[in-house]
Order: sequence, then C-alpha cells, then structure tokens
Amino acid sequence: MRGFVVTETESAFSSGVLDVTPVPLDSGDALVRVEYSGVNFKDALVARPHSRVRRSAQVVAGVDAAGVVVDSKDPRFAPGTRVAVHGGDLGVARDGGFAEYVYAPVRYLSALPETISTRQAMVIGTAGITAMASVLALEAHGLAARSRVLVTGATGGVGSLAVTLLAQRGYDVVASTGSPDESQWLLERGASEVIGRDDIADHPERVLAGERWDAAVDCIGGATLPQILRSLRYGGAVAASGLVAGAEIDTTVYPFILRGVALLGIDAVEMDAAHRSDVWSTLGATVPHVDLEPLTDREIDLEELPSAFDAISNGATRGRILVTPTPR
Repeated sequence: MRGFVVTETESAFSSGVLDVTPVPLDSGDALVRVEYSGVNFKDALVARPHSRVRRSAQVVAGVDAAGVVVDSKDPRFAPGTRVAVHGGDLGVARDGGFAEYVYAPVRYLSALPETISTRQAMVIGTAGITAMASVLALEAHGLAARSRVLVTGATGGVGSLAVTLLAQRGYDVVASTGSPDESQWLLERGASEVIGRDDIADHPERVLAGERWDAAVDCIGGATLPQILRSLRYGGAVAASGLVAGAEIDTTVYPFILRGVALLGIDAVEMDAAHRSDVWSTLGATVPHVDLEPLTDREIDLEELPSAFDAISNGATRGRILVTPTPR
C-alpha cells in the first residue's frame, strides 16, 4: 500500500511516499479504503522537522479521509458503509489518511449522509466540520437572522466554507482576506463585502473599536482575534478555531465586561460522536443547496503533498486541496 510517511530521529528527518502495511492498533479498529483525503494546516505542521504537533517518530500523515469500510466488528459500520474518518490522534500519533487504506477506531468514523459523496466529504473535510460547528455555535449563542458576520482567513479551507455556509443560511457575510485578488471569488461564494486583514477594527487608539460585527468566525488567531473582539457589537460572539497568525492573543477584558461579548472555542478533533453526527446531518441537509466544486483548490497525488504543505502554510490556497492516494 502507498502512504505518505513522515519519519524523524534525533539525527535525521524525511518525508515521502513509501510502501507501508496498514496495522490496527486495537482489535476494534475498522479498516477503511481511502478514496479521498484533504490537506489541512495541521498536516503541514505534522510534516515539519521538529514538529510540536506530531507525536510519533514515524507516522503516515493525514488528519482526515473519506472512503468505504472494508472490515469492521461494529454493526453501525458494516463493510460497504461510506464514511468520513477524522479526529483524535489520526495522522499525528497514529497512521492517517494519506494512504490507500487506514485503520481507525470506530469513534473516529462518521457515516456519510446519502447526499454527500466521499469526494464532497473531503471538500468539506475537517475544515468544513470546523466551519459548520462554528456556525452552529454562533446560532446556539443567539445569532439572529440576517446578522452581519465577519469571516477571517476567508480564502482558506475553514474560511471559504464558513463564507459559503453562512451565506446559504441567509447571513450578511463580510470576508476578510490577505489575498485581495480573490475578492471576486469570495463574492461568488456569497460574501456581500470583502475587506483586508487590517480593516477589521477602527480607532486603534481606543480600548474598544466601533461596533461592526454581530458575530465572527476567526480562522486566523494571533493579532487578528483581539481586533475582532474589540469591534463586536454588544452581545456578539466570535467562534475561534485558527492559529495561522499565532497561538497567543494580547487583549483586554473591556470587550467582555463592557459589551458582553463571548469567545467560543471550536474543536473538531475531540468532538464527541453526538456533536459530530449533528454537524454531518446539518451538512447533509445543506450540501444539495450549495456548489462545493469551486471550493476545491486542486486535486493532487501523494507525491505532490510537500508543495501543498508549502502552499497552505503560506496562505496561498483557495479552498481545499484534495488528495487521491491511489494513482490516477
């Protein structure tokens, strides 16, 4: 079987396509034939030397995959069931989705709705699960119809899907991006306006900016998140899931105590089965009404993964990069 393997010892680092044998780590693991995977920012972190994310000296990378169950002891996932595989330590501490087959605990598996193909499942991928979970979290917080919602990192995987999903649900979406050349593409995805990274908040000399956004989906983190917090309207919320711009934030308590805003953390890795099922169910009802194909940046083979890691690390993607582990 072909797989993209990352190996690091004290004296050497290597990554590339090798012949590997899938091995279950537990007797209850299910075997899935992978039809598609997708490239995530986390995958690029795993594939770096001295990675703080990778937790194994050797691992088949890939934090998500979609395909067909080949072998399983769980009746919920009988052979032939189409599934998405993601979560936990997949592609980080145990072999992941950049391979022709993957073993995974059934808690990592989600049966796909009939309305979603395995290819569409990876256009969605972990990024789309994160985006949909962000939207649902904002709605649970009280996001009202036709609210003005900011999306940062809007040309990336999570951001572009968040723009698409929010627009489909009737919100007024403002897309923030560091790629102004992609403005028309974002407008076509449903954004009503496209702004630059430095246009999120005004009045930098004040502790609070003007109230501009009812809510936000932040895929960037770093210095961007404090600017969102200080420019939310009273009672607003930001669903935060990204750290492309950094993992630390420098902010004050003023947005929280003077405007009652909320910071909602979004995690798609350890999401419990019930929550994940709800997200996929909502996506299953949504996908027939949106065109996912423009959200595909490109489709690549395993050998092309290093260049894809560079692109996603540099913010040079437009939507999702799909991976087909079997040579085309």
